[in-house]
Amino acid sequence: MNWIKVIGQDELPPNGRKVVKVEQRNILLLNHNNQVFAVENSCPHLKLPLQKGKITDDGAIVCPFHRSAFDLTSGNPTEWTPFPPGIGKVMGMISKEKGLSVFPTRVEEGSIWVSI
Repeated sequence: MNWIKVIGQDELPPNGRKVVKVEQRNILLLNHNNQVFAVENSCPHLKLPLQKGKITDDGAIVCPFHRSAFDLTSGNPTEWTPFPPGIGKVMGMISKEKGLSVFPTRVEEGSIWVSI
């Protein structure tokens, strides 16, 4: 694992989010329930950005476009393209269900680190 220091811990307040570039990837950092998560800032369905996605009570990020949802810890899909109604399921067939890339994080000496 290659650990990379990405930002200072104070740059990601509680419930904050920030996109950072790490080794040619756009990584979305999230501070949810005082835990730092790092996920690819690209929905696996149509590669649209997740930065403005809603975080659910059960710890998933929801794509703001077709409402696919992914567990923040594992990246596993919890729902696949339910929107728009009726058409969403057809759109889901364009790209078969796949997980979101997630990356280990750690907070050390006032900095957030991500492993790629």
